[in-house]
Amino acid sequence: MHKVDLIVNSSEIKSVIKNLKENEKYTILLDVTAIDYLEYPEATPSRFAVVYILRSENFKKEFTVKTFVNDETLEIDSITDLFVSADWGERETFDQYGIKFKGHPNLKRVLNHHQFIGHPLRKDYPITKGQICTETEDLMDEMLPLLHKKGYSDEEINDLMLLNVGPSHPASHGTIRNFVAMEGETITACVTEIGYLHRGFEKSCENHTYNQIIPYTDRLNYCSAILNNIGFSKAVEDMLNIEITPRAKAIRVIIGELSRILDHLVCNAANMVDLGGLTNFRYLFAPRDKAYDLLSKLTGARLTNSYTRIGGLEHDLYEGFEADLNDVLKDVQKGIDDALSLIAHNKIYLDRTQDVGIIKPHFALSAGISGPKYALSPTPDFFK
Repeated sequence: MHKVDLIVNSSEIKSVIKNLKENEKYTILLDVTAIDYLEYPEATPSRFAVVYILRSENFKKEFTVKTFVNDETLEIDSITDLFVSADWGERETFDQYGIKFKGHPNLKRVLNHHQFIGHPLRKDYPITKGQICTETEDLMDEMLPLLHKKGYSDEEINDLMLLNVGPSHPASHGTIRNFVAMEGETITACVTEIGYLHRGFEKSCENHTYNQIIPYTDRLNYCSAILNNIGFSKAVEDMLNIEITPRAKAIRVIIGELSRILDHLVCNAANMVDLGGLTNFRYLFAPRDKAYDLLSKLTGARLTNSYTRIGGLEHDLYEGFEADLNDVLKDVQKGIDDALSLIAHNKIYLDRTQDVGIIKPHFALSAGISGPKYALSPTPDFFK
C-alpha cells in the first residue's frame, strides 16, 4: 500500500511531476489511477482524485502524488509528454473512472470495448451490468499518427501492407490483436488491442472479503499464481499492520521463487518455439511439469494454487517437501543446461535475437518497462 507523499492542486499537477522527474530524479511512472470518494462526500473536496506513483531512477524510492479533479469538468492535464507509460495509464483511468486528460494524444478506452457505456470502477456502477461488443474497430486512428510520426507520407503509407495478427493467436493465451504495418517482411509499426477481456477484478474486490479475493489473484497470471497470492496478501497485511511469522515469510519466499522460476521456464520455452526451436520447449517443460506435481501436493492445485491467506498460509509444508524441491531444482538446472546447449552458439537463434527490437534505457524507464539492466558501461550513443 502506498502512502500519499504530496497532495497538490490539479492545475499544478504537471509542473509538480515534471519537477519530481527532472530535479528529484523520479524517472519512472509506475501507475496512474483514480479514487472514487462517492461514499465520503464530506471528507474530500471533490468526488474523484487522481493518484500518480513514481519511482526513483535508482529503484530505491517511491513517491505518491494525489490531486482532486473538478466534479463539473473531470479534467486534468495529461503527462504523456513526460512519461510514455502515462499513455495507457491515463487511458485506463479514463476508461474505468471517466477522468479526462487534456492533451492526451488519443484518449480512448483500453480495457473495455469502444461500445461500452459508463465507467465500471465508479462506486455507483452496478457490478452485475455486462455489456457486449458487437462491432470491431479498424484502429486506423492509432496507426496513421504512428506512421506519420515515423516519417511516412500518405503515399508511402498506401504502399505498406496492413495486417491483423490475432486476435486469436496460437502463441498468446487469450485474445490480443496486433495491427501491424509491414514494409516487405519488416514490421515497421504496430498498434495493440489487448483484447477487452478485462474481468473486473477490482470491482469484484469491492464485493468480497480479503481472503475471498485470493483465488482471483491466481488468474491474473496463472504462470506464477502464488506470486500474485503473496503480492495481494502482503498489500492487505501492510494496510492492516499485520506481521506474519518468520516461518511463513520463509515459506512464501521459497514458494514465490519457485513460481518465478516456473514463469521464466514457460516464457522462455514458448519464445523458443516462436523462433523455431521445439526441442527446447520439451527440455524446459519436463521439469516445470514435475514442479507442478510438487505444488499440487502442497496446495491441492497444479496451476491456480490459492495457497496464501491474510496473515500467513493455508497450511505448513508437507513432510518430504525439501527432498521433492531439491529434485525439482536439479531437473530445472539440467533442463536449462540442455536448452542452452542448443541455442547458445546456434547462428539461426542468435541472428533472430541479437540486435533485434532494441529497447534503449531511457525509453525503458519512461515506458515503465522492467527487465535486465545493461551489464557493461554504455557508450554515449547507447542512450540516443
